[in-house]
Amino acid sequence: QVQLVESGGGLVQPGGSLRLSCAASGFPFSMYAMSWYRQAPGKERELVAIITSPGTTNYADSVKGRFTISRDNAKNTVYLQMNSLKPEDTALYYCRADYRGYWGQGTQVTVSS
Repeated sequence: QVQLVESGGGLVQPGGSLRLSCAASGFPFSMYAMSWYRQAPGKERELVAIITSPGTTNYADSVKGRFTISRDNAKNTVYLQMNSLKPEDTALYYCRADYRGYWGQGTQVTVSS
């Protein structure tokens, strides 16, 4: 069955960095776009970044220049490198596969001093 398992979240001070990982299984990973979403308390889930099968990327304006999405097709894993983190980046971060719209369970990122 399809599984998306996120990891790498945690508590970080403003200005710090985290790298999220999403390990995928159960579908032909390299053939599908992958994306990261986030949802803060009381807010709607929003798209953070997407990477297509060939590797084209796109970002929400709020994270451009600070976050980088990448993928390793040999490891069936997509990453989100987050730098210069701000308190407003605090959210539950989800990985999503374009393959039938599967979601991971989410990993919490908290940016606070």
